[in-house]
Amino acid sequence: MAASMLTRSVSAASLPGARRSGLRCLSVGAARSKKQEQQPRQRKEPLEIPGLERITYAERGYYVPWLARPQFPDFTMNWNPQYYRSPPAQEMELYKEQPSYVFNPKCRLLGGVKQALWLTKSKLIEGLPERIANLCYDPAYTFPNHEERVHNAISSACLWSTTGEIQEREEYCPKLLQGLLHLCRTQTCAFPSLSQRTFMENWKLATTWHKDSTIYHVRGTDGLLMSAKTPLETLASSSEIQATEQHVLDSLYPLSPAIDLQEVNVYEEKNDIGFKEGFPYSHPHTVYVTEPRDTKAKFLPDQLRAKMIMIAFGGAVAKAKILFGEDVKTLPQPIVVQSVGTDGQLFHFMVLQLNTLDFDTNDGIKNIVWMDGDQALYDTVAVKPKIKRKVVLVPAGIAGFKPETFMKFWAMYLNGAV
Repeated sequence: MAASMLTRSVSAASLPGARRSGLRCLSVGAARSKKQEQQPRQRKEPLEIPGLERITYAERGYYVPWLARPQFPDFTMNWNPQYYRSPPAQEMELYKEQPSYVFNPKCRLLGGVKQALWLTKSKLIEGLPERIANLCYDPAYTFPNHEERVHNAISSACLWSTTGEIQEREEYCPKLLQGLLHLCRTQTCAFPSLSQRTFMENWKLATTWHKDSTIYHVRGTDGLLMSAKTPLETLASSSEIQATEQHVLDSLYPLSPAIDLQEVNVYEEKNDIGFKEGFPYSHPHTVYVTEPRDTKAKFLPDQLRAKMIMIAFGGAVAKAKILFGEDVKTLPQPIVVQSVGTDGQLFHFMVLQLNTLDFDTNDGIKNIVWMDGDQALYDTVAVKPKIKRKVVLVPAGIAGFKPETFMKFWAMYLNGAV
């Protein structure tokens, strides 16, 4: 009888269903124990003893094992920047009834250079100043082996840094500008005065001026500024400055002088050149301007030259008001600022001399702008030749290289150091 009962129990245990039920019970038990292990442990509340003060490591700012853990209040976000909505303009602290017009680096002036000259009350002179032009052809200031080195700089920016077709303008244009500036910096040993300069990328500028009872601003962060310890010398003599009184500014009618400028009612009238007090290189020398990378439409050459005038003028006005006061009208000493603009192929050279800040009328002494634009550094550049009907339209490599354009670039860089 006992043997039969043992046989039944063994046979029942050996059944597949029994085995599966046993394994299922075992797996359920393991899952429960694993679930219990995964549950986070509840944090014990600190023991509070009346009359005793807990000594924590909160004041030290780091963990100390023999001190108690501090208790900080739970963080609650009362303001979420993702869902922030600015108040109406009329409720802002800097709101003013009189609107003002702002020029920023993305503005493409419809009137071009003509509009920029009217806004800055300037007289345009074609070509570079005589002092800078003489540096281009003076044998004492020639750049050694510049043709080969500039040719390599163009190849490095346009050809050697890619294995496919030619790069986009936003890629090779800043590379080419940095390559040319690097070549100029290599001559610091030959001209020690070049070491008294520094470069600032994304130059931040803020300036304000009044013209015909209208407030204008230059705002924004753009361009590469080369500043120096000493200011640039005056290029126009006193007689040439007095001769600008006879010049008449061109009218923009029927266009408004503020066309394409941003109209704002929330603004602050300030003049900041972007330098902290005590900065040794506090005199702006040359502003290198390229087209903004985040704009879809390409700047026309005339619009790029207008941008050069406005940014250089803004830097000169800010520097003049810092030196001579906010209410100065007649400058004791003119201020000169240079500018170089490029789209990667064409170069524009501009020199501005600020003679006056009297913008109440269009009469009287004017500021002077020297402009030498549309100077091509090369004609074409291509990785592969473009052939049509067995005729080479565009040869491979760099074609139509013009080294005299770089000599003007070098003369603008060297001005003030010799």
